[in-house]
Amino acid sequence: MAEIGKGNGQMAMQRPGSAMLAGACALIVLGMSPAFAKDKEPPPTPAQVQQVYDCRAIADTAARLACFDRQVAALQQAEVARDVNFFDRASAQKARRGLFGFTLRDLPFFGGGDDDKEQIQRLETTVAWARRYDYDKIRFEIEDGAVWAQTDQTILPRDPKTGDKVAIYPGVMGSYFAEIGGQKRIRVKRER
Repeated sequence: MAEIGKGNGQMAMQRPGSAMLAGACALIVLGMSPAFAKDKEPPPTPAQVQQVYDCRAIADTAARLACFDRQVAALQQAEVARDVNFFDRASAQKARRGLFGFTLRDLPFFGGGDDDKEQIQRLETTVAWARRYDYDKIRFEIEDGAVWAQTDQTILPRDPKTGDKVAIYPGVMGSYFAEIGGQKRIRVKRER
């Protein structure tokens, strides 16, 4: 049993597991929130692409070919005007890696709605530079130009150096951790 002060000099007794139970209930309620629900429905097909697909339904060969020619030309014009963009899975993964640390769950072209296997679980790279700020916190840049800053009060035994290996991975509720140069982990957030 743990004692908890009531503020008037009296002590109350509380079971050690009750705080954990209350925390678990809060997480369950949060987990049922629509904000945390994953939308499994794929995004709608752009109109320009759908018009190309619709050409397949034309039975007459000459009319189908004319439809494809017309719609592909319109699609190409839309691409030149940047109304439509095309990219493959490798390009999406490269963009997702470059934006690791920012919230992208609602953007389907960066993996929103994809399977968890598509999500980056751990980013391993090297430190480009590192500096101390706010007394004993660390701010560092990784080789791709992303800047991360420490948010907890953990003091590292030695300052990170250029070339140190760094692993950044997600924690819970949108937080991130970094392990720099084999030292203990620190909580970090992406600044840019």
